[in-house]
Amino acid sequence: MESEQLFHRGYYRNSYNSITSASSDEELLDGAGVIMDFQTSEDDNLLDGDASVGTHYTMTNGGSINSSTHLLDLLDEPIPGVGTYDDFHTIDWVREKCKDRERHRRINSKKKESAWEMTKSLYDAWSGWLVVTLTGLASGALAGLIDIAADWMTDLKEGICLNDLWYNHEQCCWRSNETTFEERDKCPQWKTWAELIIGQAEGPGSYIMNYIMYIFWALSFAFLAVSFVKVFAPYACGSGIPEIKTILSGFIIRGYLGKWTLMIKTITLVLAVASGLSLGKEGPLVHVACCCGNIFSYLFPKYSTNEAKKREVLSAASAAGVSVAFGAPIGGVLFSLEEVSYYFPLKTLWRSFFAALVAAFVLRSINPFGNSRLVLFYVEYHTPWYLFELLPFILLGVFGGLWGAFFIRANIAWCRRRKSTKFGKYPVLEVIIVAAITAVIAFPNPYTRLNTSELIKELFTDCGPLESSSLCDYRNDMNASKIVDDIPDRPAGTGVYSAIWQLCLALIFKIIMTVFTFGIKVPSGLFIPSMAIGAIAGRIVGIAVEQLAYYHHDWFIFKEWCEVGADCITPGLYAMVGAAACLGGVTRMTVSLVVIVFELTGGLEYIVPLMAAVMTSKWVGDAFGREGIYEAHIRLNGYPFLDAKEEFTHTTLAADVMRPRRSDPPLAVLTQDNMTVDDIENLINETSYNGFPVIMSKESQRLVGFALRRDLTIAIESARKKQEGIVGSSRVCFAQHTPSLPAESPRPLKLRSILDMSPFTVTDHTPMEIVVDIFRKLGLRQCLVTHNGRLLGIVTKKDILRHMAQTANQDPASIMFN
Repeated sequence: MESEQLFHRGYYRNSYNSITSASSDEELLDGAGVIMDFQTSEDDNLLDGDASVGTHYTMTNGGSINSSTHLLDLLDEPIPGVGTYDDFHTIDWVREKCKDRERHRRINSKKKESAWEMTKSLYDAWSGWLVVTLTGLASGALAGLIDIAADWMTDLKEGICLNDLWYNHEQCCWRSNETTFEERDKCPQWKTWAELIIGQAEGPGSYIMNYIMYIFWALSFAFLAVSFVKVFAPYACGSGIPEIKTILSGFIIRGYLGKWTLMIKTITLVLAVASGLSLGKEGPLVHVACCCGNIFSYLFPKYSTNEAKKREVLSAASAAGVSVAFGAPIGGVLFSLEEVSYYFPLKTLWRSFFAALVAAFVLRSINPFGNSRLVLFYVEYHTPWYLFELLPFILLGVFGGLWGAFFIRANIAWCRRRKSTKFGKYPVLEVIIVAAITAVIAFPNPYTRLNTSELIKELFTDCGPLESSSLCDYRNDMNASKIVDDIPDRPAGTGVYSAIWQLCLALIFKIIMTVFTFGIKVPSGLFIPSMAIGAIAGRIVGIAVEQLAYYHHDWFIFKEWCEVGADCITPGLYAMVGAAACLGGVTRMTVSLVVIVFELTGGLEYIVPLMAAVMTSKWVGDAFGREGIYEAHIRLNGYPFLDAKEEFTHTTLAADVMRPRRSDPPLAVLTQDNMTVDDIENLINETSYNGFPVIMSKESQRLVGFALRRDLTIAIESARKKQEGIVGSSRVCFAQHTPSLPAESPRPLKLRSILDMSPFTVTDHTPMEIVVDIFRKLGLRQCLVTHNGRLLGIVTKKDILRHMAQTANQDPASIMFN
């Protein structure tokens, strides 16, 4: 949505000039097994009044409004709590932007009065940069801590460094003088569990003991992770990106970005990664960064009291999260723009860039991997690619699209089954079973036993003269007299063929286990498992093409550019392209994904192969369904999210979607000055609607404004406590001037200050295509429907989601409010 559209109606939003918001996403009562039921507490039930018609309004089709209403009555004092939101409700973007504009005008008008006011004005102007700086610093520090702890605990499954317990396997052998180049991972200081327990380093007994200890540590880490999540912070489970997308679209999920969630997610993410489950830490790092952004935003009133401004900070935080996850600051900014953000003004782009920069700088300073890089699997290639290779690159894109379509359907089917059966009531048992199966199958295969990031590193790495991996077990030319950087293509040895079989088994294992792992009640990212699957497939294809070029270099497709003794094919490049294709097939990311992988490799030369593979995977995946995995999980959980990527092509009108329908009771409304306090309280108690249109009279049905249920309740309670003479029979007046009342009448209650004087309206003949576009671009909660200036009904965001589900031949009850 564009800021100009958001600001369009702000000058007429009289009722929000002096409202402060007290909602806090930090405050959470986390209980185990949280089930979000939006059946009765959503904007869906908004008896939505949206009207722009009355004596002061002129309405045109599409809902544009011209208002001659006066500004807020300055005599009305602001009511504490009015303008805030309940849990699981959607914010009013237009109201929040108007509040911010009014705050900005107030600060500018006072800054010349004194030096103190000028200081406050400067502080307000710089608070945006300060909060993203703090967010970047915290995100980088936490990412470094998570990387170091996860590496140490992953190696703990295999053994321990006796001299320095806090060193992982690699660091332990750095200090050893007995380490040889051929056996660089073996040193006297590092002891496997078999050596410590039974005193054997080799043999069947040693293998079995190491196998048992591997399973024991994997189950221990998984059990601790799921227990912490269940007991302390149920919101810490999963990837977090579907919920982040929903929150950035304006939805309130209290506690999802709170202190407890941050702390538990940081701890359990380390445990989950160390357990060896088929998951990654990259997606949850976005959630961790957004928790940091949310917490720091409460230090600055500009953001703590305005939900729309707070979401600008969260957009920058998500960029910082991807920046530290992949060491890709630019890719992080593009990820925030392309994948998660709903509202992304230009200043948010700059601040996202700065947050990503700060986070990457902090992580680089920590240097968690000891390689002066931001990620473990940074690689550089020096061999150019050739035009013929576009064919296998595109085939890898097809594989990525097919994998993405299969994974989305299989994972959503399994998650839906988990929700609808007793199995979902035992999350701890499920995690233990998945961890046990993963550990038992993973240990015998060296490629599945590896940490997934280390596996990707090995698959990405090109075979050089110093590589000792079995993937580089080629038969060498005995006539070669010297070691060079670019080793010519050679025939594969027995180690390569053995590695290919192990990689094929690893591919099947990863595909199956990732389907069942993503969605369990521990922090679980999808980026790394998807990249691992693509990297395995890509490396296999790369070795096949390499051997084809070696044995058939006289074929016309190789003859022109691949001479005997030349280094033509780089299998690691195929692994990188396959990783990008599979991740693109699952998430349907395009631009940001290519930039992220480009930043991983540092080679502009490979942009075209990456673009070809990623676009192919997206096209193939879209042929089976346009939803990415995050949109599918949003739909599965029933979040009220209008996806901007989804097209609405049906020819229905607003009158076809609005409520009330013909069989429904009439619209619940308030009149301008004919109702008492008791009348309004009875209406609130008898209905579950979240708001009510205010009309001049039942006969005219001319619209005056719209009042929210929460604001009405707070205002009446506040008036009973603070104003004398307010009783149940007091007349409630929403008009600018109180009507004349008999002398013996109780004191009237003026509630004009809580009234939205310019609710958005459309006519009953407005095409739904336009209505849906308005909701997306303006972030509306509801829109009132009128005919010739008379109020007819209301359309809410959930009415639109139901209608879109029905037009897609889906059961709305199966995808909403689960």
